[in-house]
Amino acid sequence: MKTFAVIDFETTGLSPDMGDRATEVGVVILSDGQIVDSYQSLINPGRAIPAFVQELTGISNGMVRNAPDGATVMQALHAFVGDIPFIAHNASFDAKFLDAEYARAGLRRRTEFACSLLLARRMYPDMPNHKLGTLVRYLSLPVTGAYHRALADAEMTAHLLARMLTDLEQQMDAELVCHATLNQLQRVPKKTFADAIARIMEEKENNPKQTSIPIHEEKTNA
Repeated sequence: MKTFAVIDFETTGLSPDMGDRATEVGVVILSDGQIVDSYQSLINPGRAIPAFVQELTGISNGMVRNAPDGATVMQALHAFVGDIPFIAHNASFDAKFLDAEYARAGLRRRTEFACSLLLARRMYPDMPNHKLGTLVRYLSLPVTGAYHRALADAEMTAHLLARMLTDLEQQMDAELVCHATLNQLQRVPKKTFADAIARIMEEKENNPKQTSIPIHEEKTNA
């Protein structure tokens, strides 16, 4: 069974290092290509949400005034996700906020992130861009709600991930299409992505008992 926790945060700004906080989190559990569970909560960030962020997300100061605080939500999130590995679209953003909110709650992340944005850049290089909305539209994926709301974005990212897993399984042994392989593939240079898959398959033929193949990483721009 291939199970992933697809997560999305809405926040007061771009960086927890600048004092920004989470205002909403949404997580869906994708198992064997199907969404099987979900968790969503608004979060009281303990600070005002800037007007332009309220306009972007639709989350107002009034909406979060009586929401649980970050520590309460993170405790629930930590219990909900357990040891399931994370996926996010632009994962560096969500990982920063998850780690910052977890730290405030005295928690630590148990698993690594893989990034559907980095993977999409390598798998679908001919897209006009690799924003979630663009990928959903061009790949004819379900639109599950308003963009920039955490649960809707997490659900649409999960549908994108399911499509990417299917496409990868058509190029390589299905058993190799796991979180560790996604994490490795997102780091290879875009122009050598096909070669990386070929190397994985060659290593698998040479070492048939292996289920995760290390890939030589080269420095590359994301």
